[in-house]
Amino acid sequence: MATAVAVTPLFAGSGGYMYATKVEPGWVHITHLELTLPRLTPAFDGFRLAQISDLHYDMEWMTKDRLRSAVELVNQQQPDQVVITGDFITNRFTDAKRADLVEMLSALPPKTFAVLGNHDHWASAQGIRTVIQQAGFIDLSNRVWTLKRNGERLFIAGVDDVWEKKQRLDVVRKNLPADGAAILLAHEPDFADTSAALDRFDLQLSGHSHGGQVRLPMLGAPILPDMGQKYPSGLYQVGSMYQYTNRGLGMIKPFVRFNCRPEITVITLRAPTTI
Repeated sequence: MATAVAVTPLFAGSGGYMYATKVEPGWVHITHLELTLPRLTPAFDGFRLAQISDLHYDMEWMTKDRLRSAVELVNQQQPDQVVITGDFITNRFTDAKRADLVEMLSALPPKTFAVLGNHDHWASAQGIRTVIQQAGFIDLSNRVWTLKRNGERLFIAGVDDVWEKKQRLDVVRKNLPADGAAILLAHEPDFADTSAALDRFDLQLSGHSHGGQVRLPMLGAPILPDMGQKYPSGLYQVGSMYQYTNRGLGMIKPFVRFNCRPEITVITLRAPTTI
C-alpha cells in the first residue's frame, strides 16, 4: 500500500480513536473459505491453503511479539500450504529486520511460498529474497511450482511485483502446463484483470490494499492504493477465475484500522463433484 489512510472525523471521540488505534489493529480475523476449482483433481480435494500478506515489519507497530503471535495463529490452522503475498517490510531494510524476520517466519512450515510486494522492492528486494531463502521458503517470483499427491498435480505460480513492473506473466505461462488447477500469487489484486484474461488460473491470491485500513459504513474505503482499487478486499469472480484479496496483518502510517481487521485467510480447495 502506498498512500496513508486519512484519520477521519469518525475517530474524533476518545472511544473511537482508542478502538481504531489500539484494539482493531491487533484483532486478527481468520477467514475460512471453501472454493471449488473446476480443474482441481480429487487428490487435492480438502487441501488447505493459508494466506498471509503485508506483514510490514517495521519494529514500530509490527513488533516481534505481534509477528510471532500471527505465525502461531497460522500454524494453529494446520494448513497443507502457506503462502505470503508480499510487503514483508515497509521501508529501510536492516540486518536487524532481516534477523527478526528469519527468526519469526522460520516457525512457519518449510517450503512456504512467497512473492515480493512494492514496499519490498522500495526497501531492498535482494534483502527480502535473503529472508525468504534463510527462512526455508520458496521465492515464487515469476516461477511455477508443482505440488503432487497420489500422482496428481496442483500448480502454484507467482509473479514478482506489478507496481515495479517486475512481473513476467509470459515466463510463468510458458512454464505452466496446459492442464490442471493453477493458483497465482500476485501482490497487487487488480492484476487479476490481466491474469484472468489468460483463462488459465483458477484462483489469484493478493494483498497490497490492506482493505483500505478504514472502511466506512455504506461508503467503503475512502482511500485505496493504485492497483488495489478494483478488488480491495475479499472474494471476487473475475472471468472464470476467483480473486481473493487478503487485508494483511500490518499497516502503514497512520496506524489505524476501522471495520477492516487484519486477516489470515484459510482456503479449503474442493474438486468438482461429478454425477
